[in-house]
Amino acid sequence: MEEDNYFEDEEFSPIKSLLGLLTFSTILPINVFTSIEYMTKLTWCWPFLHVFIGILAAICGYVALNFLHLNSFFTAVIIYAFLMIITGYNHLDGVMDMADGVMVHGEPERKIRVMKDSSVGAGGVATLFLVASLTIGGIYNILDYNFIMGIVICEMTAKTSLITTALLSKPLTPGIGSYFINETNPTNYFASTFIIACIAYLIGGYVGLAGVIGAMISGLMIATIAKRNFILANGDVLGMSNEVGRLMSLLFMAIALYFI
Repeated sequence: MEEDNYFEDEEFSPIKSLLGLLTFSTILPINVFTSIEYMTKLTWCWPFLHVFIGILAAICGYVALNFLHLNSFFTAVIIYAFLMIITGYNHLDGVMDMADGVMVHGEPERKIRVMKDSSVGAGGVATLFLVASLTIGGIYNILDYNFIMGIVICEMTAKTSLITTALLSKPLTPGIGSYFINETNPTNYFASTFIIACIAYLIGGYVGLAGVIGAMISGLMIATIAKRNFILANGDVLGMSNEVGRLMSLLFMAIALYFI
């Protein structure tokens, strides 16, 4: 078993920290580990890492549509399943836990206890079902417009939603989520979001920008709900923001595809 001082003498390495962040958020066999403090210093780069995950998901969808000749709905389910599996179902517990905390009545302290409880209530299960089914519906919708680049955009902007929530939240300590929140500041947030917006525009035009806006609104929305219910935010809140961010990005792109 690793000792607590395992990373004590480690020097900060941007490359190692980025690979550590990718190891943390996916099941890719990278196996690069670093301290949580060093890994989260590059939280603002998280959306860029998931450009790669989005590309893999888009390739998966392209193969399903054009080589396996599956219909758009079946392909949408496969793409969503691929994203969940490759990210190790990393944020789904956050969706259920935050939903349970929001649904219970009482003071913030009680809501936090429920959110951190290992058991899952009906509100959590129902919310996960709604988020998952609506996300599949959103993927299905953009595939109907043959906008497969939307898969890349929605995956990278899911992390834009997460860091938006991190920027607007106060951390609940102790907890891993507090490190991500503490390392997100206006300077690195706006730099990250500007670059992501440029990437989204290059591959998706104004539709891509709509996806970025949807993710930012999602992050603001989740941060507001968390502040109202818990005052503070933890990893579960960030996980909820990630999953709702993907959904909101798809929703905004679907609307943009209709009007543009």
